[in-house]
Amino acid sequence: MARHGMLPDITTRVAGLNDRYRHHAAVAVMEKALKDPDTGEVALVSSFGAESVVLLHMVSLIAPGTPVIFIDTLMLFQETLDYQREVSRQLGLTDVRTITAAQAMLDLEDPDGTLHQFNQDACCALRKTVPLEQALSGFDAWITGRKRYQGQTRATIDFFEVETPTRMKINPLAHWGREDLEEYMVQNRLPRHPLVAQGYPSIGCAPCTSKVAPGEDPRAGRWRGSQKTECGIHFIGGKAVRLKNGTQEPDNKEKVA
Repeated sequence: MARHGMLPDITTRVAGLNDRYRHHAAVAVMEKALKDPDTGEVALVSSFGAESVVLLHMVSLIAPGTPVIFIDTLMLFQETLDYQREVSRQLGLTDVRTITAAQAMLDLEDPDGTLHQFNQDACCALRKTVPLEQALSGFDAWITGRKRYQGQTRATIDFFEVETPTRMKINPLAHWGREDLEEYMVQNRLPRHPLVAQGYPSIGCAPCTSKVAPGEDPRAGRWRGSQKTECGIHFIGGKAVRLKNGTQEPDNKEKVA
């Protein structure tokens, strides 16, 4: 159960957390995030994608009973579903929660499964953003795998961020580069997502993920050919992502489900 009413102002808490742990390494930030009273009730949200195993492994060492939220959009690669089960078992994660969009909403908004073909933002909202918002309603903070190197919209993220007036996001890997991720996976002999070796360095839903050519940005295969760069579960430039006229735009207003 979230402890919103029992915690100090979130802006104050986030500023204090960033000040205390600014010079800590990623593993230390993860450990502090899971134990510091200023973070409240925390969940890890994981796509079980190309780099997800790093954070999952850290959690398994520090607190394997941490709730792990996995969004099954019902459009994922079968390889991702198989990998999710393998990694959860191998790492001994004891509270993995698979969430999906309500069937009634799918029947209403995407009855034939083609919404992604003409409105990708609406599809992401239906299958990812809304179910995640509902799943996170009981938490004060959630851990993400966002990193500064992943693009302009993530270039200035801190370890701790204000998401809403009652919830923060925690980004232990904010300062890591690709080489850090690779080194960690090699040193800890972690299982790789099978699609990475097939040319998918960033993996989302099957209809909206394509292979990436050598030299391309790792996220170039996500929503290729469109202006879309985020699925909508994260902020852009510190602003909540909303849907306006079928496109994804940052907005100053408070995020709503």
